[in-house]
Amino acid sequence: MSQRGGRLSADGLVCRFGGVTALDQVSIEVPPGRITALTGANGAGKSTLFRCLSGALRPDSGRVVLDGRDVTGLPEYSRARLGLARTFQQVSVFAGLSVADNLRVGAEQAGRGRPRQATAAVARTLHVLGLDRLAERPAANLPTGTLRLVELGRALAADPGVLLLDEPAAGLDREQTERLAALLTALAGDGLAVLLVEHDRDLVDRVAHRVHTMAAGRITADGR
Repeated sequence: MSQRGGRLSADGLVCRFGGVTALDQVSIEVPPGRITALTGANGAGKSTLFRCLSGALRPDSGRVVLDGRDVTGLPEYSRARLGLARTFQQVSVFAGLSVADNLRVGAEQAGRGRPRQATAAVARTLHVLGLDRLAERPAANLPTGTLRLVELGRALAADPGVLLLDEPAAGLDREQTERLAALLTALAGDGLAVLLVEHDRDLVDRVAHRVHTMAAGRITADGR
């Protein structure tokens, strides 16, 4: 798959919900060709940071920069057209559509090319994820692990430069997790910038180039 290397960064993000400070001056870099991981206990601020980076939530202060452009005020769909794709902690697919059509939605929503190019991107992504035989199956009633791969495929079909993954290994069996690890490593090798929010520490240790640990709305540790 051809990837456009992107770069995502956040500088001094602050996000409050009433009297609770969910993010307290958080800064992070997600460089091209690298897998950056974000770990921490529930309630540490990972999901809030993820939402600020994706465009689902606007911070109270600080800024988010995508490929040199300040996108702090842009919604998710605008960031998608600029090359940012994401998955969700709770699996989000179109149950009434086939696996292939779910991937096509990703390609078309991001405005990637003409119909013929979108079709080629879908076929390529199905093959990479090992979903070829399920292409015409409705997404409804597929196992959770398979739905995770369908959701990942929808993001990859958009040919993003930056990919945000929220607990992508949840529900995967060992074989699927192995495939995911190999795929993420290959994607980063092709120049994709990946942010991985993940509780599976074995997966993080295997694939991440840099790990940031959050607690109480701050990044408290980072390193290889």
